[in-house]
Amino acid sequence: MDTTAPDSPAAARPGRDPRRDAFPGQYARTQRLTLGLPHSFTLAPDGRSVLFLRSRGPEDRAGCLWLRDARGEHLLADPALLAGPGGEVPEAERTRRERARVRGTGITGYAADAALRRAVFALDGALWVLDLPGGAPRRVPAAGPVVDPRLEPGGHLAAYVTGGALHVVGLDEDGPADRALAEPEGPEVGYGLPEHVASESMHRYRGYWWAPDGRRLLVCRVDESPVQRWWIADPADPGRPPRRVAYPAAGTANAVVTLHVLDVDGGRTDVGWDRAAFEYVAAAGWDAHGPFASVQSRDQKTLRVLAVDPGTGATRVLDERRDPAWVQLVYGTPARTASGRLVHTADAGDTRHLAVDGAAVTPDGLQVREVVSVDGESVLFVASEEPTEEHLWSYEPGAPEGPGRLVRLSDGPGLHTGRRAGDGLLLHSHTPAGHTFRLLAGGTELAVESRQARPLLVPAPVLLEAGGLGIRTLLLLPSWHRPGSGALPVLMAPYGGPAGQLVVRALTDRLAEAQWFAEEGFAVVVADGRGTPGRGPRWERTVHKDSLSAPVEDQVTALWAAAAHCPDLDLGRVAVRGWSYGGTLAVAAVLRRPDVFHAAVSGAGPSDQRLYDTHWRERFLGHPDEDPAAYDRSSPISEAAALSRPLLLVHGMADDNVVAAHTLRLSAALLAAGRFHQVLPLSNATHAPSDPAVVEGLLRHQVEFLRQALNITPPAAV
Repeated sequence: MDTTAPDSPAAARPGRDPRRDAFPGQYARTQRLTLGLPHSFTLAPDGRSVLFLRSRGPEDRAGCLWLRDARGEHLLADPALLAGPGGEVPEAERTRRERARVRGTGITGYAADAALRRAVFALDGALWVLDLPGGAPRRVPAAGPVVDPRLEPGGHLAAYVTGGALHVVGLDEDGPADRALAEPEGPEVGYGLPEHVASESMHRYRGYWWAPDGRRLLVCRVDESPVQRWWIADPADPGRPPRRVAYPAAGTANAVVTLHVLDVDGGRTDVGWDRAAFEYVAAAGWDAHGPFASVQSRDQKTLRVLAVDPGTGATRVLDERRDPAWVQLVYGTPARTASGRLVHTADAGDTRHLAVDGAAVTPDGLQVREVVSVDGESVLFVASEEPTEEHLWSYEPGAPEGPGRLVRLSDGPGLHTGRRAGDGLLLHSHTPAGHTFRLLAGGTELAVESRQARPLLVPAPVLLEAGGLGIRTLLLLPSWHRPGSGALPVLMAPYGGPAGQLVVRALTDRLAEAQWFAEEGFAVVVADGRGTPGRGPRWERTVHKDSLSAPVEDQVTALWAAAAHCPDLDLGRVAVRGWSYGGTLAVAAVLRRPDVFHAAVSGAGPSDQRLYDTHWRERFLGHPDEDPAAYDRSSPISEAAALSRPLLLVHGMADDNVVAAHTLRLSAALLAAGRFHQVLPLSNATHAPSDPAVVEGLLRHQVEFLRQALNITPPAAV
């Protein structure tokens, strides 16, 4: 089926716009418009070619490995031609993909050597190596199902995890045989993979790092024996045993995470630090100056950067950050320049600065979002001057005691990031028109093709700033609506939490979804209130110890601003829908402000904050034993008796992040209070449902629920 948008005259023909009927199916088949999008870029040292992953098309879920150079694009590895009989994705790999929200299949990750002459990847548990640029993939025998293989910088050895053990294997004909460098000492121990809170809440997806000389590795050991066990079952398949999950809920024990330097010839050195005071390993790495780690206290108010002596395992403090609420982890930090200067961030008032050796090098108002790379003394990073946009920046130090050079490398509205090597810059721009990928090197420009589907319904949002706080808000109206032609029921569609923004100047899947609801007859309002990223540390910390009160009121403020802009909004028929934190926000909105919100759809919302994980929940609410009132304020279960509006609760029964118990406990409290509501369980669905039938059916079910709840009829044939 053609997934590109038809020519606009089709919409002008009499009858119902076929794009409106077809969009939920397109959205589902394309995994929310993500398939066919290039990602995971690695530039060659000279910057003239780039390795990346992409599926063959907008409805193909299998990732392939590609190379783009001056001669064009080259398909290097196609999983359809490589998969052997009986191969299946290991459970540890399924978990890794779920934590990283990977929706595709096939080749979902790879690693290359420093010279980009060799790459390795795992496919259905098998280890594959590819010699670049023109070699054919060849399978390397492994000791068991392979997870997260990574090359040493020279490309001669690959490490991988299997069965909780870290192995290394030679890739040359005369290379060393496969051997285990570290094997688990018990059934609850594993080497080389992150624990749950590291990958889910810290965004640390790795568990080992090669030394530049390829002779040693810095490795995480994870002992989950102190962690409580939960059981995730599928009620739709009673013959399948429940899955045993180590889940550290707020206030309970975490996994014991330690670091070790392993020699490829068999030596081992344990890394020492005050683990009783700093139990979280937030980040780690190994550069030309040696191994390093960033460790965080349980209350997250202190973050230390440690230099590690690989010979003795001794550590020394390079930097320490403190904050009375929490120290924010910023992806890509810490890092070090060629001269050893520490690259980090520093919060001051309303600004998160880039800091080099403790000194802020970026101006007030420029919010650092991510450090992409450090090349020599130059730092490549992403930052926002306006919260709806992200741009790629470069910082280079000046003369001693002089100012550095700060340059913005991207232009135009959108979300921009990139990679740099040699004289090449790969610029990824996500704009209101979609995604573009340009490799700029030596005065030439090469495009990396995106095969992502263009949504059948392209959003046309109006950007507003609501209230005295300037809450960034988007208003999406039906394309067929004309001012004054009739009142429109309103659908608030926030996320509204600290994990991400929805109000951005880019063609996103969530805005395309919002436009479909608009075409179904709603004025859709999307607002990023207090606590969302992009507006600095003070804005983020307004939700400390109360994650719902300010965000609910900010949604009300955004609604009033949208109605002031467009008088056709019917404030007597306002619904709110959201997923994950947005689902909790939707429930809180109808419980606390039924005068404003008249119906809600809550998907996978964490309703009982004591059931969510330690690192994420304790960051905002503290330890539940020390401040139980903070958990009560942020858990709508205690307010269930206040429900007076229609409410639909949706939850995936296989969700191991926000477990279904959240919704079931809220439903039980509503029943006990005699409050009518509906529950829609999604069989075999995780926190991010991916089955096309489920995704499409869920969209259609929600819109029908909202019509009944608000007593509205579908729009006339348009």
